[in-house]
Amino acid sequence: MVILQVDKLHFSYGEREVLRGIDFTINKNMVIGIIGANGSGKTTLLKNISGYLTSTYGNVFVLGKNIKDFTIKEKAKYIGYVPQDIVYDFEFSCYDVVMMGRIPYLKRFQSERKEDRDIVRECMEITNTWQFKDKSIKELSGGERQRVYIARALAQKARILLMDEPVSQLDIKYQVEILSLVKDLSLKGILVIIVLHDINLASQFCDEIFIMKEGKIIASGSPGNVLTLNNIKSAFSIDVEVFENPITHTPYVIPSLNGKEQLKVV
Repeated sequence: MVILQVDKLHFSYGEREVLRGIDFTINKNMVIGIIGANGSGKTTLLKNISGYLTSTYGNVFVLGKNIKDFTIKEKAKYIGYVPQDIVYDFEFSCYDVVMMGRIPYLKRFQSERKEDRDIVRECMEITNTWQFKDKSIKELSGGERQRVYIARALAQKARILLMDEPVSQLDIKYQVEILSLVKDLSLKGILVIIVLHDINLASQFCDEIFIMKEGKIIASGSPGNVLTLNNIKSAFSIDVEVFENPITHTPYVIPSLNGKEQLKVV
């Protein structure tokens, strides 16, 4: 069964074309990383997949249905979206933030049910955030907040999870913790599409990688096939060296010193 199909997708902000004919089909659960230089269209692609933005031309199909035909509640039931950060003006508790993920399943003015409370607790325990249930979301660190946002998306019981640079401002401990969680979620039946800045994190945690440049996907496939010298130079305009990580056996990328200094590989 095809989970997600993006067909000849174009999108423009006014006269500026940002996406230029994106095409891909995904038919199994995995973690797909999207990398590319700033302004290459990564976030815009996620927003088009989620239905937050409407394509200028082309279509997005989720489980065979055009995203343009989904109601707002239907979108929330099928697609969870975790942005880079969310600013709350009010002192919402972490429990209340996660409970927002159950809104698509409630009728107007309906209070949460036992089923909703059970799902919220389950999602907070999966993300190790139940301990924060009574804390204000504003009191948490960046990594802790990201886990709460993931719990909220999981509470939607979404089939697809979109994540926009969820670890770019976190230290290495939280980066590994969140990406390990993301990997585990894909094994439990969720398709995860995640925008990452760190090529080596994408290499280690993603099953497939899409490289974007100027609104197009210029390469896609496994990290070993995609993270090549030519692809990276084309996307980022920089010379690099690519080694094999001796532990994960995935590509490890470092900037080239252009012969000015030899690196010792151990």
